[in-house]
Amino acid sequence: MVLSVSETTVRTTSHPSPSSLAAPVTHHGAVIGPLGLFTVLLGAALPLIDFFIVNVALPAMDSDLKAGPALLELVVAGYGVAYAVLLVLGGRLGDMAGRRRLFLIGMAAFGVTSLACGLAPSAWTLVGARVAQGAASALMLPQVLATIQATTQGPRRAKAMSLYGATAGLSMVAGQILGGVLVAADVFGSGWRSVFLVNVPVAVVGLFLAARTVPETRSDRPATIDVAGTLLLALSLLSLLLPLTEGRAAGWPLWTWISLGVFPFAALAFCQVERRADRLGRTPLVPPSLLDLPSLRRGLVMVVPFSIGFSGFMFVVAVVLQQGLRLGPVAAGLALVPMALAFFAASLAGPRLIGRFGTRVVTAGGVIQAVGIALLTLTVWQGWPGLGVAELAPGVAIAGLGQGLQLPVLIRLMLSDMPADRAGVGGGVVVTTQQSALALGIATLGTLFLALASSLGMRDALVVTLLVQLGLIVVTVLLSLRLPRVMR
Repeated sequence: MVLSVSETTVRTTSHPSPSSLAAPVTHHGAVIGPLGLFTVLLGAALPLIDFFIVNVALPAMDSDLKAGPALLELVVAGYGVAYAVLLVLGGRLGDMAGRRRLFLIGMAAFGVTSLACGLAPSAWTLVGARVAQGAASALMLPQVLATIQATTQGPRRAKAMSLYGATAGLSMVAGQILGGVLVAADVFGSGWRSVFLVNVPVAVVGLFLAARTVPETRSDRPATIDVAGTLLLALSLLSLLLPLTEGRAAGWPLWTWISLGVFPFAALAFCQVERRADRLGRTPLVPPSLLDLPSLRRGLVMVVPFSIGFSGFMFVVAVVLQQGLRLGPVAAGLALVPMALAFFAASLAGPRLIGRFGTRVVTAGGVIQAVGIALLTLTVWQGWPGLGVAELAPGVAIAGLGQGLQLPVLIRLMLSDMPADRAGVGGGVVVTTQQSALALGIATLGTLFLALASSLGMRDALVVTLLVQLGLIVVTVLLSLRLPRVMR
């Protein structure tokens, strides 16, 4: 049964603010105003920006810290794995202790750990700070979707969810653009450290705004922590993502194969423990009954290949632009501006197109993205090595247009039927799936590209990687045909 917000209890303890007073107060409980929505979307943007912002800064980190490829990949993987492992738990804690409270704790921790990353004196210190930063992100991000679900209704919720999807996609592209600009700017001689230090003042502003404009909500039936489920989910994700990300750079030692061998058993045990808890009337970490919602189940299946292709593309492009085409960090960032602009335009048009064509907008977006990647593949094959920002722009822009018609719609769809009292865990499941797939994309497509580059050369390795992504896009197009045609 799908519960409306009026069938659940939402407790409010927010301080009055101009934005919250301007919002229409209804009997449903807490209502988030425009400034509060901006604040939680800022909290959604920061973790995703920081997942991608390091891609362009890795060469500078290597030069300064003498890290080597294995430690550099840990800088990326440590954040992504900690983030993915703890997201569902972060959502559950928000349901229990209050989502604004966890958002504030996560924002504060994100600022502190960003400062630690920016001041790291060695590569291993940076890796540790990045793991802690990923954990902070996992406390903050699930509260965003849960707060939107609990404080909006009807058209306002649809608009807020579309804005969340647009924010997520734009943040992933903007991260690499911002990273290139900051590294090249070398603010006060900080070099690559500025990509982390810039988060500190933003986090301070976010804390101030959140304390004044974000209403407090929590589940009226908070569940206890599923310890067994949490540990098994952590083991499953760690045993898969860590060896895939680190294996190539480390030379595939024995521990990577043992870890991969553990993964299927850990995943199976996790599924069985969660099903048993559901049957016994307990509240598992990831309730299998959530997958009875067709919109969530079909959206999750589709977001996996989409996110794998997206993150793999972003990582590979960052390497190719700087090491293959010898572009500086600013040019490497500017090469993705057409993608960001096209994604933004598609995100703005998405809600109107959904009202007219339903979820077939996602199918059209996949086809457009495929055209963009095919054009980019042809451009690389024919124009290498004399490629610049202008030559890459058409393919990149068309791909961004297609992505912008998919991701915001998918995120809105996956949570369209979510009961309000499960907003925290539902948001945690969505962002965990997306984040795990993002990390898996870097681990798989990134590893494939780097392995092929040493034998085939960078051009042919890029072409093969783009063709693999094209195959993933075909999968998403076919899966999109099974989405519910109409979206509420």
